Amino acid sequence: MNRPIEVRGPAIAAIPLVLDSPHSGHAFPDDFNAAVSEAELREGEDCYVDELYDGGPEMGVPLLAALWPRTYLDPNRHAGDIDLDLIEGRWPGEYRPSGKAQVGKALLWRTLEDGRPIYAKKLSIEEVLRRIREFHAPYHQVIQHLLNETHARFGRVYHINCHSMRSVAGKQSGDGEGNVRADFVLGDRDGTSCAPAFTEFVRATLAGMGYQVKVNDPYKGVELVRAYADPKAGRHSLQIEISKRLYMDEGTLRKTAGFAPLQNNLSTLLAEIKGFL
Repeated sequence: MNRPIEVRGPAIAAIPLVLDSPHSGHAFPDDFNAAVSEAELREGEDCYVDELYDGGPEMGVPLLAALWPRTYLDPNRHAGDIDLDLIEGRWPGEYRPSGKAQVGKALLWRTLEDGRPIYAKKLSIEEVLRRIREFHAPYHQVIQHLLNETHARFGRVYHINCHSMRSVAGKQSGDGEGNVRADFVLGDRDGTSCAPAFTEFVRATLAGMGYQVKVNDPYKGVELVRAYADPKAGRHSLQIEISKRLYMDEGTLRKTAGFAPLQNNLSTLLAEIKGFL
């Protein structure tokens, strides 16, 4: 893969807002060497989320997108969130477990949602280090650059971390298998990653469109929201999860008739945020 990431829209934000979509990629690296099919490996994908936010780049807001699949390496994990059961040998780097390795969903996924192993054998330490170096590090370098440049220009920056979620919780989901999720879940790490007024503005705007919106239930925001947020310094990060039932068929992974209306509503949301900012 020649280019693992892509920045859409301007290199310098026109307003103090930056978007990123870490899980919408499905360009499979040649060295994945998974024991399951590419179709099965797309189960962790936030399909089309980067496209849903096309209104951002159109209004001068940069959007960073990862082009590789989340199952290969998850940029929304700390580089030290290593699944020790997946690697061969003693891990030489920083080790900062999140607990996700217990269900095979740490930095590099070990299992699918149904518990089947993704690989037929353990990965070498060099394989893991190379993925971190060539995929994780560039993504984090670019998002930091975008956030820092925007903050330097405006004295503040608002970061929206863009995701989608299964409409119904799966076997390994923390909120309990079979739980039917809201249309949107906003995550601000219990009010610590962005100003509560911003979270409430986004919630109220989406609710005003007729959507069911929950806050920090069941998703509070993970590494990309945690790492670069500092509300007291004018750095605000908010995670937005969208139920896949609103815009796609979760079985075929194809867009449904709901895609265009949702895309339009998200463009309206961004326009409202622009006014808020």
